[in-house]
Amino acid sequence: MVKVDEFLVERWMNEYEHDVEINMAETCVKPFTLREFLEFTGRPGYIEEIMDRRLTYGWIEGSPELREGIAGLYRDVDPGDVLVTGGAIEANFNSFYSLVEPGDTVVSVYPTYQQLYSVPKSFGAKVKQLRLLPENRWLPDVEELKTLVDRDTKMIVINIPHNPSGSLIDVPTLKAICEVAEDVGAYVHSDEAYRGLYLDPADRVPSVVDVYEKGVATGSFSKPISLTGLRLGWIIADHETVHHFKLRRDYTTISKGMIDDALGALAIQNIDRILERNNRIIKANHRLLDDWINGEPLIDWVPPRAGSVGFMRHHLDATARDICSELIEEKSTFMVPGDCFGFSDHIRIGYGNDAEVLREGLDRFKSYLDGRR
Repeated sequence: MVKVDEFLVERWMNEYEHDVEINMAETCVKPFTLREFLEFTGRPGYIEEIMDRRLTYGWIEGSPELREGIAGLYRDVDPGDVLVTGGAIEANFNSFYSLVEPGDTVVSVYPTYQQLYSVPKSFGAKVKQLRLLPENRWLPDVEELKTLVDRDTKMIVINIPHNPSGSLIDVPTLKAICEVAEDVGAYVHSDEAYRGLYLDPADRVPSVVDVYEKGVATGSFSKPISLTGLRLGWIIADHETVHHFKLRRDYTTISKGMIDDALGALAIQNIDRILERNNRIIKANHRLLDDWINGEPLIDWVPPRAGSVGFMRHHLDATARDICSELIEEKSTFMVPGDCFGFSDHIRIGYGNDAEVLREGLDRFKSYLDGRR
């Protein structure tokens, strides 16, 4: 039996998120209802339009319309090098499944989404952590990275924008990371599930596939596109590498659902308006949350620059897991303890919800803190 580490954040979410009144662990930006989405795109009758579509296997690699639309989100990507997947989680898994072998060295940023280091470890890789710290604004130190890579390094794993902190690697740092990888012939795998969500449009950074020949980028319809329930994502790399992804995908996926694919293609046709909506939501909620934190002595943070999550440090004599458990029990309010990311003095909060949900959650959190000062 292949040994895998317990996926801490997913176990936590699975156990509690559907049984609370206020969910501030949500990472996606105000997911659409199907009706809202079709009205937003100006196609309220779209379901009727596809009612006679036969529900057979769809396009194995994603429909041409969907792959062309996704390719258009990048600087110079051929649609043939886009592979549609079951969310970014399948895309990430495929990359590690296809490229990582026992004995390889994989250097991953830490903390981050646990899949990005636990899956390579389960495949027999020697995983080294490139630790991100609040005193460095949760950004990687390229000089430290240079000390971690070796002649067996197959892959460097990064996460832009970063989960759980919302930090954003700038262009010079991204290029420097790619140069380190190039020196040892390594891939740079970039989980870009939150790409498109920026608090300041001037902060937009290119994808790794736009700056490095051996870059691998994964993306998602969940966070920035607000269609989590479609369970769609994608993976992009050079043509030869994508061929390896396709060979392994045959053993795990075959095709995605035809209806999901059709709705995904419709979303990409309206991507600019969707991102405008979602960036407006996170900007307003970020201001609300930042003001609250600045007025709360028991909480601080390094303000996020992108994405829809932030990592708050608490100053209570307790672990974040204990705090979050008590919030569920006493206030029916849900957040993710930093213990799931190796930081028991931090709590991850999502701020893509309705502003009313965020306000109510912060009021309940303040009431909890007031009882423990």
